[in-house]
Amino acid sequence: MAPYQSLEEYNISITNEVKERFAKIISEIGEDVDRDGLLKTPERAAKAMLFLTQGYKQDPAKVLESAMFDEDYHDMVIIKDIELYSLCEHHMLPFFGKAHIAYIPDGHIVGLSKIPRVVDIFARRLQVQERLTHDILECLNSTLKPKGVAVVIEASHMCMMMRGVQKQNSVTTTSGFRGQFEKIETRNEFLKLISAQLS
Repeated sequence: MAPYQSLEEYNISITNEVKERFAKIISEIGEDVDRDGLLKTPERAAKAMLFLTQGYKQDPAKVLESAMFDEDYHDMVIIKDIELYSLCEHHMLPFFGKAHIAYIPDGHIVGLSKIPRVVDIFARRLQVQERLTHDILECLNSTLKPKGVAVVIEASHMCMMMRGVQKQNSVTTTSGFRGQFEKIETRNEFLKLISAQLS
């Protein structure tokens, strides 16, 4: 796997292949792929799909390892309200929301920007929210080897909002905890802090 790289790099042969498949889908649902508004749609859709699934070609552990620093800090580090956008693997419709992540270092810390990048890498794959939460949690835990890791994701799913039960205001919350966050007092401190509005 390649490390985190430019978001706008596309393999031309793969893009052209996906483009042709989108053109066929558009035609088969009854649209005219030759009308003005749709002439470039297959190519745009292909590039959008490759962008939204680029996480398969990126290694989140290498992203973390590229910015780990020795530091004698042993208290909680929290990054909350990390925006995330992903595609549900069941209908390939978007789900989106926020991730709240904390870890307790054990001898070294990681550059703060790397944690949102890890979220992006896992989100930019076909996902379910439960596995996305687990993937982020286990990557941080196995790579940083901290005293504890916590991940909470809150997301809205277009497959519930646009189709199916059509519940526009529903939000799904998933969570995972390792190490010291399995202790109720540490977990409660984290949950209180991500709920607080800091001025």
